[in-house]
Amino acid sequence: MDKSKKVLEKFDWTLAFILFLFFIISILAIYSAQGDGENYLIRQIGYYIIGIVIVAGVMFFDSFQYRKLSWILYGFGIFLLVFLIIAPESIAPTIKGQKNWFKIPHLGSLQPSEFMKIFLILALSKIIVTHQEKDLPKTLQTDFQLFLKLGITAFVPFVLIGQEDLGTALVIFAIFAGMVLVSGVTWKIIVPFFTSIAAGIAGILYLVLYAPNFLRDKLKIAPYKFDRIYSWLDPEAFQATSGYNLYKSLQAIGSGLLTGKGFDERAVYIPEVHTDFIFSVIGEEYGFIGASIVIGLYFLLIYHLIKIALETIDPFNTYVIAGIITMIAFHVFQNIGMTIQVLPVAGIPLPFISYGGSAMMSNMLAMGIVFSIKYHHKTYMFSSDSRK
Repeated sequence: MDKSKKVLEKFDWTLAFILFLFFIISILAIYSAQGDGENYLIRQIGYYIIGIVIVAGVMFFDSFQYRKLSWILYGFGIFLLVFLIIAPESIAPTIKGQKNWFKIPHLGSLQPSEFMKIFLILALSKIIVTHQEKDLPKTLQTDFQLFLKLGITAFVPFVLIGQEDLGTALVIFAIFAGMVLVSGVTWKIIVPFFTSIAAGIAGILYLVLYAPNFLRDKLKIAPYKFDRIYSWLDPEAFQATSGYNLYKSLQAIGSGLLTGKGFDERAVYIPEVHTDFIFSVIGEEYGFIGASIVIGLYFLLIYHLIKIALETIDPFNTYVIAGIITMIAFHVFQNIGMTIQVLPVAGIPLPFISYGGSAMMSNMLAMGIVFSIKYHHKTYMFSSDSRK
């Protein structure tokens, strides 16, 4: 009895309540988004149940064990990504021009890139902590060594994923960027690197907008690859083709006005709105107020994760949570940004709300690690355990 009471006391009920609110929002939005004869709602509930099982399974392993497994998990993730590329169509079919999923008989599909994000966070955290434990003098050279190790580790999955899924590859880069910023690497390295990245992106946009012939004739880039940028900047002009989803999303969110049309009163049709464009359903049915509440809930989640990161006594835990925060924040910013034309459209789901099994299980795996960190925090707070 005392042991069960102790477990309940150490459990992070605040985080559990926040995730429960996301569950309510998700099932309401997906119920409205699904058409007649579709069972996305039932499947999403099932994915949440699987997620709860994942949380329950991983939270009882402490950070010392995750640290030991980090490279094994990273290697396993790389193996899955490589195997996905070379696997036959019967195992990894090409869907909508992309080969991102393993087909699992009677269960559906599994997207390994979603889990690779978590494995990468663990690996990068171990690199940072191992580097710091060597107690090397902090110089430009040692910081560059750390930056290089982090970059190589992130570059491998970035390339493997980016061949088929640019959206998830951008998440990989965002995780790398966030981890570099908290790793203690000097700004003498960070500023030139990210400035060059920003300049490169600006240069590409300039060429696409003002020198497309150079890209087409000199670099042999197919013109249709520019359509995503053109449709982002002017969705109305491309509403019949590549800008259709964005144009309809703007219509849906705009028509919601302040308070929305009400539950299940969605009128604007968007194909497969239950996935990446689920925020347009929230904006249309619950208006500016409902959309603001959802965004506020993400802020609450990130605030709570920051509190846990500051409370933990293990640097490895701090970096893991920093990576998870970066991952979630980028997902939210990119997903919501693309539905309101702030950012280009990319295939990135809205965490805990969009329909999808792999994304849900990956996010729940991340939350399970956070639950573990919080659960074991009090156990080691006043002890002399070497895992500090």
